[in-house]
Amino acid sequence: MSKADYFNQMPHDKQDPNPFLAIYLDQSIPFNEEAKASYLKDCASKSRQFLLPVLRPIARLLIILFQIYKIILPKAFTSSKMLHRVLYWGMKTFVSPDANYMILRHFYLGSEILQFIRDNIPGVQVELNPLKPLNLEPVKDDLFLMHDINLYNFVIHLNTQIREKNIEVTKQERLNFDAVTSSSIPIEKLPDRWTNFLDLTTAIECFTPVYQLFLTDNDFWRATNSLQLDETIGILASKVIGSNDRLALINNKHPMVPLSTLRAGFRLVLHGLATEQLHALLVELKNKQAAS
Repeated sequence: MSKADYFNQMPHDKQDPNPFLAIYLDQSIPFNEEAKASYLKDCASKSRQFLLPVLRPIARLLIILFQIYKIILPKAFTSSKMLHRVLYWGMKTFVSPDANYMILRHFYLGSEILQFIRDNIPGVQVELNPLKPLNLEPVKDDLFLMHDINLYNFVIHLNTQIREKNIEVTKQERLNFDAVTSSSIPIEKLPDRWTNFLDLTTAIECFTPVYQLFLTDNDFWRATNSLQLDETIGILASKVIGSNDRLALINNKHPMVPLSTLRAGFRLVLHGLATEQLHALLVELKNKQAAS
């Protein structure tokens, strides 16, 4: 049974309608059907319903305590290698298959979106470092940290060339979709033991203070503020495709206004959904262009 079949075969009770079925059936937001089913099934889990309200305030309290700790000892107990070993172990042991699927997809789709933007701005040559994990093993190779660094480097290198060459980012009549995968992302079977119960949002809330603990304060601040580049990427894509009609939900606040790290977990979820939404729109446009 496919992930989408979970909702496609769900009976509808008029006296007790399922809120996640309603959102799944709604097509106003571009979203891959399998990913949407995975995310919403994950949202409907007992972990999301009962654990998140308890663990979220604890996680945010830890962020405050670790912030104080980092002020006193800014570089003590920091290790990216150790951080990613812990994240790998946590994802392998506690995170649900649907949540891990969404996390791995995010890295894959994000790399494709950056390449799509580069390929559709004539005159720029930006070297990319695509991250396309198909299982959890690449997490151990600083995957999360490299994702943030790649995004900053892309925005800096791209805009440096745009400024130096006086390039105007405009709508392309014939878009280059070579970077965009329209078929299923071949992610391998993920751990599915009885301990793999944590939903995506709860896992992110729990991992955020861990991320903070093992990084320097500068690295953590940079990572959380990379979320504000969602609008930057969305605007670049909208200029290239010549429309922003369906990008309204790409909203992680103004990129020029740094936010507190306290709500980084929640904003990370928005970041993931923004990537899914933009990639789904590109797939839709790719299919339309191929059919025209």
